[in-house]
Amino acid sequence: MFGFGILSGLTFLPLVGAALILLVKTDTDGAKTTIRWIALWTTLVTLALSFYAWSQFTPGIADFQFVEERGWFGSGLSYKMGVDGISFPFVVLTAFLMPFCIAASWKSIDVRVKEYFIAFLVLETLMIGVFCALDLVLFYLFFEGGLIPMFIIIGVWGGKRRIYASFKFFLYTLVGSLLMLIAIMAMYAQTHTTDITTLLTTHFDPGLQKWLWLAFFASFAVKMPMWPVHTWLPDAHVEAPTAGSVILAGILLKMGGYGFIRFSLPMFPDASHYFAPLVFALSVIAIIYTSLVALVQEDIKKLIAYSSVAHMGFVTMGLFAMNQQAVEGAVFQMVSHGIVSGALFLCVGVVYDRLHTREISAYGGIVKTMPVYAVLFMVFTMANIGLPGTSGFVGEFLTLIGAFKANTWVAFLATFGVILSAAYALYLYRRVVFGKLEKASLMGLADVSAREFAILAPLVIVTLWYGVQPNQILHACSGAVAQLVKNYDAALAVTRTAALSLY
Repeated sequence: MFGFGILSGLTFLPLVGAALILLVKTDTDGAKTTIRWIALWTTLVTLALSFYAWSQFTPGIADFQFVEERGWFGSGLSYKMGVDGISFPFVVLTAFLMPFCIAASWKSIDVRVKEYFIAFLVLETLMIGVFCALDLVLFYLFFEGGLIPMFIIIGVWGGKRRIYASFKFFLYTLVGSLLMLIAIMAMYAQTHTTDITTLLTTHFDPGLQKWLWLAFFASFAVKMPMWPVHTWLPDAHVEAPTAGSVILAGILLKMGGYGFIRFSLPMFPDASHYFAPLVFALSVIAIIYTSLVALVQEDIKKLIAYSSVAHMGFVTMGLFAMNQQAVEGAVFQMVSHGIVSGALFLCVGVVYDRLHTREISAYGGIVKTMPVYAVLFMVFTMANIGLPGTSGFVGEFLTLIGAFKANTWVAFLATFGVILSAAYALYLYRRVVFGKLEKASLMGLADVSAREFAILAPLVIVTLWYGVQPNQILHACSGAVAQLVKNYDAALAVTRTAALSLY
């Protein structure tokens, strides 16, 4: 594919669509429609290619697959791509969500249409690249590059405070990533390679590990985001256009969790074990505190944004519990949250397009005028709560079981987050959907259109399907997770043996 492998094709195919959009010269209505169709077909072809790659992927093994490598700049750097059972579900998730983002922007974006869809296609390339990169420098370029199109999307097509939100998003994530860049240079200075597969088998000195871990943590904690560096997320979500919020919640947040799995835990096991109590504490605070904050929100998007921070707390808790169930649960939770939270933001976009307000108080009783919408919104609300039978339940359940094995108090406190999530999600649903239909602005609301139904219905199906058939994801990542846990335990055992020999 393009002289490389299927992963290069997946990664750079959206750039072909962006180049075709650049060739559209005029700014007439017909040209705008052409641009929209080019963007949609590009994302659909990318999705089809990801499904084909998934069909060729061998689940349940620990090795990287579809590996492709070429020399790049010399000095140990290489263009190296590959996926395993941990990274590939996020590649497919990215390709899966993008067509919905394009379709959701079909009518709502009518200014600078060419630039908007080019930004999204470039962003897709950078996001897929993050999950495919097997070279640290290549990973860093994709990881940091994604800031630029999202910064533009929020800053140009966002709400009233879009400039503030876009700069806050950019600066928070950039500062953390600069520390990661310093750590990458330190790792290269010691090993003379940036090959991730080689670094995964490299044992760094325990003292150095702590500093490297903290540098990577600074980047990944902001990206997730973890408490207390989460404050950029609600602002970014509120001001971003609907599709921007979908990508923020669905994919960009997952890069932090993926970074912990790919780098922090396997490369710095001693430091990960040392700092695990800190991560547990931050995770529990995030789960409980941000759930309480979500309860008092008056903006629908901000409420869902705070719920995302709480759900990412379950992810970090599961990852640093470091047993098979907890890590598999964390991976599944990230995939499920990407689908469910993305769908929730699409649901917000449906009513926002009609009333142009996200204030909860502006709604009430819309089940009478939008019954189909009420049912669709209900499915995603129940999944966000973690109702059994939806994908949201599986990840939370597994992370709690795994956390219980590692630390019973952490699991006990985290369960309060499940109760609080039910409180704020049902509170939101009751105020928006139920109640008396009294406001004049709500009387003539049209139910979901055919386009909106076509966007939301597949997400309902996937949410329910993975609620009862989670093994497709769990089996895919099982081999890689088992290898991760085995190597982690082995590294800790070596460190303990060395420490005991000193006495």
